[in-house]
Amino acid sequence: MFLRNAARAVPRSTAAIRAAPTASVNALQTRSASDHAIPNPTLANIEKRWEGMPPQEQAELWMQLRDRMKVDWHTMTLQEKKAAYYIAFGAHGPRAQAPKGEGWRIFGKVAQLTVVSVALFYGIHSFAGKQPATMSKEWQEASNEYALKEKINPIHGISKEGYQGKGFVQSPPLEKS
Repeated sequence: MFLRNAARAVPRSTAAIRAAPTASVNALQTRSASDHAIPNPTLANIEKRWEGMPPQEQAELWMQLRDRMKVDWHTMTLQEKKAAYYIAFGAHGPRAQAPKGEGWRIFGKVAQLTVVSVALFYGIHSFAGKQPATMSKEWQEASNEYALKEKINPIHGISKEGYQGKGFVQSPPLEKS
């Protein structure tokens, strides 16, 4: 909004003022050209031809249709209405149908990457050493006793009156070797 107002506040150059009359003449010519229907061969089979048309030709056709849509829609031909609808909302570009079999390819790639990640996980764990001492049940029970003695987290945690949880214990007893 600010930029729109700022653009109005900036004084125009004399070149822009001199160019204004020719711009209005071009606009009148475009409006008068929009009174004529677009030829049927141009619009015939547009659904099949649209993707293969060069971008310049697509732009020109869209501009012609845009100008035609400015007039009363009752004067537009059925071909023009269908073409305008297809260009605006048709199944082309981002709305095009997905290629056949794309879902299976995605599923296969996800399954492949899942297998690789599981293999990588177990590969890393196979070379890992033994668990640290802090992961033993005895250490975690000692942590519970320390937390009770120091009254750690008295509102929701282990030091709360009537606490029923396991505290810090999460591991099985340490294996003697």
